[in-house]
Amino acid sequence: MAKLGKRIKNTFVYWFVVGMLLWVRLISRPTALHVFRQLGLLIFHLLRKEREKIIRHLTWVFGASKSEAEIRAMARQVCIDLGTNAVDAARLPLINSHNLDQLVVFEGLENIDKALYGGKGSIFVTGHIGCWELMAAAVAMKGYPVYVIGKQLYDSRLDRILVRNRERSGYRNIARGSSVKKIIKALRSNAILGILIDQDTNVDGVFVNFFGMPAYTPIGPVVLAAKSGASIVPIAIQMMPDFRHRILVKEPIALSLTGDRQQDLVVNTQKLSDFLEETIRIYPTQWVWMHERWKTKPQVQSS
Repeated sequence: MAKLGKRIKNTFVYWFVVGMLLWVRLISRPTALHVFRQLGLLIFHLLRKEREKIIRHLTWVFGASKSEAEIRAMARQVCIDLGTNAVDAARLPLINSHNLDQLVVFEGLENIDKALYGGKGSIFVTGHIGCWELMAAAVAMKGYPVYVIGKQLYDSRLDRILVRNRERSGYRNIARGSSVKKIIKALRSNAILGILIDQDTNVDGVFVNFFGMPAYTPIGPVVLAAKSGASIVPIAIQMMPDFRHRILVKEPIALSLTGDRQQDLVVNTQKLSDFLEETIRIYPTQWVWMHERWKTKPQVQSS
């Protein structure tokens, strides 16, 4: 019975998502923004556990400088902004190279050419900030070959929708866990590989400082760059007050390679984590504060 109930629930969620995607693409963007902002507010009030996680994490980071009321207001805005950014992720099939510039403003676009100049590809490192799906699509619509590494969704039907939307928008999906050869091949074709490193996931990682606390962080970008010779570029997207999106492309960072592999992994991963923290601080309510970012704890060495 439990398995049957789960299948029924998953099927309901699947058709609900399909219906919402169709509906949000039929209505105007201003209407969709208004509706999804209200949905975000509804989520804040209805999903108690998620609300409590957001408030707890915001308190850890901003509690020394903000009151409880200010933290709660931030948490409320986190849910509203999540709904707002979901609109353009859902409307990706309606966005193309002809209307992109009305929606997206690039800062540092010239850094993409710098990153690809060496012909060994580039690893674009980002996090779950703003409308990250639109960011990959926007770079692809500017004429660059883009691949992204993404975790497969729990429901294969939803995963097919996600992958199809990505590929229709001009960028390719590589499932997490795919062979390294496949990834290296993409880089050797002088493509861009997008990786998100701001979540505590079951991949190889190291602990670095993130908002003043040790956070287990993926080392994939640093390992791949050292192995392939690809450049590493920090990149992020944020929705601005006028509901357009700003994509910030930083210059390629120089890896610190001293020969001490473990120390190099920590130092270089810290550089990437610092960029994400600085970016989140600009528009702090556009990050996924409901994620258990500091779940994994460093092991205490016994004397």
